[in-house]
Amino acid sequence: MSMEKRLGILEGIKRVVIKIGSGVLSSGDGRGLSVETLERLVGDICHLEADRRFQVVLVASGAVMAGSRMLSLKQEHLSIPIKQACAAVGQVKLINSFDAAFAGRGKKVGQILLTHDDISNRRRYLNARNTMTSLFNLGVLPVINENDSAAVHEIKFGDNDTLAAMVTSIADADLLLILSDVDGLFDSDPNKNSSAKLIEDVSDIDDDIKLIAGESSSTTGVGGMKSKIIAAQTACVYGIPTWIISGKAKDSIARALREGKGGTFFHPREKKVARRKHWIGHILKPSGRLLLDDGAKKAVIDSGKSLLPSGIKHVDGRFESGESVSLIGEDGKEFARGLVNYHAFELEKIKGKRSDKIEALLGYKSYDEVIHRDDLVLTGF
Repeated sequence: MSMEKRLGILEGIKRVVIKIGSGVLSSGDGRGLSVETLERLVGDICHLEADRRFQVVLVASGAVMAGSRMLSLKQEHLSIPIKQACAAVGQVKLINSFDAAFAGRGKKVGQILLTHDDISNRRRYLNARNTMTSLFNLGVLPVINENDSAAVHEIKFGDNDTLAAMVTSIADADLLLILSDVDGLFDSDPNKNSSAKLIEDVSDIDDDIKLIAGESSSTTGVGGMKSKIIAAQTACVYGIPTWIISGKAKDSIARALREGKGGTFFHPREKKVARRKHWIGHILKPSGRLLLDDGAKKAVIDSGKSLLPSGIKHVDGRFESGESVSLIGEDGKEFARGLVNYHAFELEKIKGKRSDKIEALLGYKSYDEVIHRDDLVLTGF
């Protein structure tokens, strides 16, 4: 990909989600928050907002790291309740540090703490979106983090790379900029191979790219490079480019957004997925799985048909009507997700049957379709 294409994409950018990882914000010993680094990055962001008139959403990791340092605890091998306690203490330190740094440059910030449950509910998703819009209108920069103190496994994003990718949809952003403790995606792990080469542009996140990312490592943080690639994939499907650059290098943000230089640039799909479809396919967590026969899979993928009960071979999970489920082919791979019209126990009774048999089997019929095509999204990238 040419530099001209990067610069062309940057020309249309007005709103940027910037994710700062724990590895970037950590101090030299890796156990505490580096206020010096935070101050430098805040200065870079404020300069860009003034120069390019960007609106910035900040997704900041580091609460557990900061809290464990303040509580004199080693971050390794902490139990979940202790990590949540560290997050509660560290989040105060983190947001106060950002507030002070931005206030020194005449900028107000507002904190938003989210769990996956907050955006799985359509109404709360729209409320979060409205809150961000109001903050922008008031000239306030949103600082977002996962609500680690309240989140359990079922409602966690997993890591802040995933959170940042989902925030691009909530904030209607034009770019996801991930600041990492490495310069980008390399063709092999730079921590283990001194000859590793930076991959500057990625137009398609295929299995080879995922394999390379899976072999990379990071000394700090939860996700590592693999989670960043998954985040890039989520954003790129929505039509949003993703850029992984070094947050440790001085002026890396300015070099990227002013000159188009540095890091690994993930080019978006040309056809943008509608926001609701993106929410269904890439934000909701599936509550179950439906195994389909090849005929039903072909009808969904090739003909854009709704899913009927006749094509279902197996029902996996306990879910209710209106929840998200994965559609699995006979090869065992997910190819779509959708909002199901029937409870799992109802599908057990009507799977493999024609729609005109539903009422006789259940005693009622809510829908002919198990998943209507308007509520169904292909996820095979």
